[in-house]
This record gives sequence, C-alpha cells and structure tokens, in this order.
Amino acid sequence: QVQLVDSGGGLVQAGGSLRLSCAASGRAFSRYIMGWFRQDPGKEREFVGAISRSGSTTDYADSVKGRFTISRDNAANTVYLQMSSLKPEDTAVYYCAAEPDHGINVGTYYYRTAENYVYWGQGTQVTVSS
Repeated sequence: QVQLVDSGGGLVQAGGSLRLSCAASGRAFSRYIMGWFRQDPGKEREFVGAISRSGSTTDYADSVKGRFTISRDNAANTVYLQMSSLKPEDTAVYYCAAEPDHGINVGTYYYRTAENYVYWGQGTQVTVSS
C-alpha cells in the first residue's frame, strides 16, 4: 500500500511558476507509475501527466505540454510537477496518483484515465490570477 501527500500549491500570477511535490510512504515506490490530475469544482478529474517507473518516459496532456514537467526521485519517494507559464485556466486542485506498472506504456489511454489509479493524494490547490 502507498500513501501519497501532495504539497506545493498556492496563489500565483499568470505567467508564474510553481512546483508541486508528492511524497509517498510505503514500500516499492519505484514499482508504480505516477500520474498528476487536476479537478475544478463541478468538473471531471482531468489528466495532466504521467511518468514511468524509472522516469525515462513521460506523457502530458496537450493543454500543458511544453509548460509542465514531471520528474521523480525514487530514492526520495517523491514525484514532482514543475509548472511554468501558468494560465488562469490552470486553476484547480491538483492530485498525484499511483498505479502499479502493468507493462503498459506510459502515454497510452490506460494511464491517462483517473479511474485506473488506485492510490491518491489529498490534493493541493493551485490558483492562477490574471
């Protein structure tokens, strides 16, 4: 079992940057595909990005590609979401999630789907002012 704690959210002006962190406790963090999702009130949870076990492969939603970067430090049991050139439409609660590696490539529909992730952080609010 894995427990996830999201942090790093806050209020930032448009064009600014934030780095979110997701600290995992429990064993075998490196066995999990890690994803980031976001959700506005009244909307479905939206895929932001995912990263493979080693960190060598990443996948991003088109809306954040080129602005957001996912990385992980398996020794520190932590995954990061570096967000740059933030826009007001990036405002949401951001969640990290973990799912065991099923031998399916990151970048496929499977890891872009929130329902396929078994473990979730509590979320951290990101607000981008115009």
